[in-house]
Amino acid sequence: MSDLIIGSSLPLAEAYPLALVDLDGVAYKGHEPIEYAAEGLAGARSRGMKLVFVTNNASREPEDVAGQLSSLDIPTTPEEVMTAAQACARLLHAHVAPGAKVLVVGGAGLITAVKAEGFEVVFSADDKPAAVAQGFHPSLGWEQLAEGAYAVSAGAIHVASNLDLSLPTARGYAPGNGALVGAVSAATGVVPFSAGKPSPAMYEMAIEKAGASSALVVGDRLDTDLAGARAGGYHGLHVLTGVNSARDDILARPEDRPHFIARDLRGLLESHPAPKQDGDWFTCANAAVRVVDGNLVVAPNGQADELDIVRAACNAVWSHVDAGGKINTDSIPHFTTL
Repeated sequence: MSDLIIGSSLPLAEAYPLALVDLDGVAYKGHEPIEYAAEGLAGARSRGMKLVFVTNNASREPEDVAGQLSSLDIPTTPEEVMTAAQACARLLHAHVAPGAKVLVVGGAGLITAVKAEGFEVVFSADDKPAAVAQGFHPSLGWEQLAEGAYAVSAGAIHVASNLDLSLPTARGYAPGNGALVGAVSAATGVVPFSAGKPSPAMYEMAIEKAGASSALVVGDRLDTDLAGARAGGYHGLHVLTGVNSARDDILARPEDRPHFIARDLRGLLESHPAPKQDGDWFTCANAAVRVVDGNLVVAPNGQADELDIVRAACNAVWSHVDAGGKINTDSIPHFTTL
C-alpha cells in the first residue's frame, strides 16, 4: 500500500464498495448539519456505495445515532451504525468466556451492547467479574471508576471502548474516555485493550457486518480515523470539515497519513488526481511544489487549486521526511480556502 497520496480515476463512491464514515466532524458537527454531508452521502449511495457509520462514542445507542442522522437528511438504519460500545462488547469474546460476568463502567449504550453479546452485566467488583468494559458517559463518577479499578486489580480483563483523551463540546475540549480510562489504569498499572479507533478492530467488525471485502475509511481526525485506516491496511479519505486541517495533513506522521483529501463529503462523488514527481518537483493538476533546504516551495500559479497544492505538498514533504530530511514547519502555509 502506498505511503503517499494516491489518485483515483473513478469517483471514490464507484471505486470502493463500502465507506466507513466517522460521525462528528464528518456527517455532522454536534447537533448541527455539515454543509454538503447529506448531498455527498446520498450521491455515494446512488452510485452503489454502502455506508456504515463508525464512531468512537460509546454512550449512545445505534438507534439514537441513526435517528440523529435521519433528522439531518441522511436516512440511516441502526444496522448501518457501528459504535465503540458494540465493538468493545464484541472484543470481550476474545478475552473471556461466553456468558461471563462483565462490570460495565459506562452508559446505556455500553450496557445494551454488552448484554446483546450474551454477557451478564454487573456493577460491583464484589460480583467477581471476568472483565471490565469501560466507555464514556458524562455521568461517570469516582464510584464507578473505583469499582472498575477494584475489579481490574483483582484480575479482571480491562477492555475500553476507545482511548480518545479529549472530547469536543460546544464549550471546547473536555476529558474523553481515554482520560477516564487513564484513571483506572493509573490506579491498577494495567494497560487496557481497546476496541475503538485508532485500533482497526472496529473497522474490521464493520466490514464484516456489511458483508464487504474492502472499504474506504472517511474521517476528520488523523490520529484516530486515518491512523486506524493505516493500521488496518485500508485507504483513508480525510475530509476537511472537522478537527484536522490541510496543513496538518502535510505535517502528518507516517502512521496518520491519509490516501485522499477532500474539502467535504462531496469528495466521494469525485475522481482524485494523483500527484506526480518530476525530478525534485511534485505536481498535481496545475499545482507544483518542491522542498528546498527543508523549506516547502510552492510554484506561483494563479490557476492552481489549493487542494491540489496540498496533495502535491503532502507527497513532497512526506518523501523528504521519509528519506531522513527535516522540514521547516514555518514554510508550510495556512490555506485560506480549505
